[in-house]
Amino acid sequence: MTNSSTQALSVLTVPAFHDNYLWLIHDGSHAVAVDPGDAKPILAALKANGLKLTAILLTHHHADHIGGVPELLQHYQVPVFGPRNESIAAITLPVGEGKQIDVPGLPLRLSVLDVPGHTMGHIAYVREPSGDEPTWLFCGDTLFAGGCGRLFEGTPAQMISSLGKLAALPDDTKIYCAHEYTLSNLRFARVVDPDNLALQERVKTETDKREHNVPTVPSTIGVEKATNPFLRYRETAIAEQLVSAGRLDRVDTPLATFTALRLWKNDF
Repeated sequence: MTNSSTQALSVLTVPAFHDNYLWLIHDGSHAVAVDPGDAKPILAALKANGLKLTAILLTHHHADHIGGVPELLQHYQVPVFGPRNESIAAITLPVGEGKQIDVPGLPLRLSVLDVPGHTMGHIAYVREPSGDEPTWLFCGDTLFAGGCGRLFEGTPAQMISSLGKLAALPDDTKIYCAHEYTLSNLRFARVVDPDNLALQERVKTETDKREHNVPTVPSTIGVEKATNPFLRYRETAIAEQLVSAGRLDRVDTPLATFTALRLWKNDF
């Protein structure tokens, strides 16, 4: 587990399953859990750091994001925030875009964005910057370091819109996504964007982190805009690479490029 700190609040990285990251936002006393797919590592992290859980935040309904909630609620009777457009039994406070949340027990206000695509009701939580602190983004499985989520329920057009909302955040925004998929994503990125020098440097940096068992998350919006093909799909060079690989008939609309890109990644 690692801490990434900004003044009064910190974000604790809690690995779970094979490649999930669960998050605890805390002030040294109280904590909120983001997407606790497994209760046991959350309970262990709370105990090890002397923290009391005061709320739970959910981004979407998949089991590896909500599976630990029932057990956590046996230990802590706390509010559960989650997407208003998905059916999750544990949610006590459904939220959607335009909603601001004052998290109980913490000096933490979050804004909610609707980011459908991976699932139809997927949401993200944004902590606005304070002073010199960067924005924080908790985006579940919508945007990954070097990639984006599979389209299990939504459409490519919906995912384009959702990723556009996230890409519009400040470049220094810290992206707390939910999986350690980065090296796999970057292997694909190098195939579709082979002349991208920033991407080549990123591969070296992120590979070194993983060789030392250091998380590659959080990333930043600026890094993603420079290296993530799912934010760079409007680049002609990426469309041309798809054409040369037989994944796209011709250089076409950005929507066609994004669709072909996501389909290729599905079986890469």
